[in-house]
Amino acid sequence: MMVTVESGVAQSFLEKFLKEFPEPFSPDNPPPVNPLSRKVSHEEIRGESLDLGLRLLAAREAPPSVSVALCQAAVSELMKSDLTPFQLPQETEQQQEEDQPPVILLECEGLQHLFLNKLREVAASWRQQLPAAQRASTRFSRCCVHAIRNTRRKMEDRHVTVADFNRLLGIQDGVDRQYYAVFDGHGGGDAATFAATHLHVVLSQQEDLVKDPGAAFKATFTHVDDMFKVKAKRERLRSGSTGIVVLLAGDWLHVSWLGDSQAMLVRQGEPVILMDPHKPEREDEKQRIENLGGCIAFMGCWRVNGTYAVSRAIGDFDQKPYVSNMADCSSVQLAGDEDYVLLACDGFFDVVRPSEVPGLVLEALREMEGRGGCEEVAQRLVAQAKAAGSSDNITVLVVFLREPGQLLLQDQGSPGQAGAAAQG
Repeated sequence: MMVTVESGVAQSFLEKFLKEFPEPFSPDNPPPVNPLSRKVSHEEIRGESLDLGLRLLAAREAPPSVSVALCQAAVSELMKSDLTPFQLPQETEQQQEEDQPPVILLECEGLQHLFLNKLREVAASWRQQLPAAQRASTRFSRCCVHAIRNTRRKMEDRHVTVADFNRLLGIQDGVDRQYYAVFDGHGGGDAATFAATHLHVVLSQQEDLVKDPGAAFKATFTHVDDMFKVKAKRERLRSGSTGIVVLLAGDWLHVSWLGDSQAMLVRQGEPVILMDPHKPEREDEKQRIENLGGCIAFMGCWRVNGTYAVSRAIGDFDQKPYVSNMADCSSVQLAGDEDYVLLACDGFFDVVRPSEVPGLVLEALREMEGRGGCEEVAQRLVAQAKAAGSSDNITVLVVFLREPGQLLLQDQGSPGQAGAAAQG
C-alpha cells in the first residue's frame, strides 16, 4: 500500500512508533490494545484486526493515510500466515445448528499478537523506504462526529468513519470511496459493535459493489446479520442494532439503512430527504409483520409483538423474521452543489426535524468562523437534541461535501437568509 502524506511526516511517525515498540510483541504480555473478542472465526479476522490496528495507531496520532495503509498491509500479511496454531478444539467450541457446517474458531489474543507483529514489520520496512505516493482523492470532505450516552445507563451507539475505503480494504478500481456509518444498539452494544467492525469489510467483498450498490448493501446487511447470529449463539449474546450507512463513490451518494437511524442531505441550504426510516407503525412495515403472524402494539411507543421498538435490525433473533434484516438503499448523483450529509440515530431525529438542521449548522459555523475545523457543528446538533428532550444515546455524524466557509458565504449571499437574519 502507498502513503499520501508528506514523506517527512510519515517517517517521523514511523520513527516514533518503532521507538515505542523496539521489540516484537510477546505473547507473554498483553497486547497494548485489547481485542474486541476472545475467539473469532476466519471470517471475522480481517474486521477485528483492522479495528485493533486502527485503534492502536489512532491512540498514537498516526496520520490517517499512514494508519490506513499500515493496517491494510499488515492484514494482508496476516492472512498469508499459517493460523492453525491459534485454532481452538472443535469438540469444545462446537455450538452450530445441526444442518450448518462447523465453524473453526481461533484464539484471538495470540492471533492479534501476530497481527501486531506484522504491523510492526511493515512499519520497520517503510522506515527504510516508503512506498510511492498514491493519487489522493479529488473529493472534498471533512467529517465531524459527536456522541453522548445522555441519560441512558450504557452507551450502545457506535459510529465508523473510513475516509479512504479503497486503501483500507485493498480495492484498486480507480473509484474514490468514503464510508460513514452510525449503528444504534439496544439490549446491549454487542450487535452495534459487531456491525461497526465488520459491515464495511463485508461490503468491500461484494461483487455488486460497482454495478449495483443497492444489491451489494442488501447482501451485506443480511450477511453481517447471519455472521452475528453465529457469534450470538456461541457467546449467548442478546442485542440488536439499527444502522445507517453512507457510501460516497465517485459522484454518487449511496445510502443504506436498517431500522430508524437516518441520513439526510443538505443542498444549498435546503434539506433533501434520502430515505424513509423503518418504524413498526409505518403502514407497510405493520402489514409485513401482520402477514407473518405478528402484531404491532403500543406500549409507550409502537413495538413489534410487544417487545422491540424497531421493525428491522441486525440481531434481535428472538423476534426474527418479524424484525427483518432486509436493508433498503437509495442513491443520489452529486452535482457539486451539495453542502453536507448528516447521519444520526433516532435519539437525534426523534426530537430534531430535518428542516431545523441547516439553521443549526449555520449557527455553529458562524460561532466557529475564523477558527478552522468543524468539530463544534456535531456538538451543537447533539446539544440541541438533548435540550429538545432526548433522553436516548445520541450520535451525530456530519460529512461536509464543501468547505464549511463556503456555506457561510452562501448564507450571506442569500436574500431569504439575509432577510431572516434582519428580522431576528
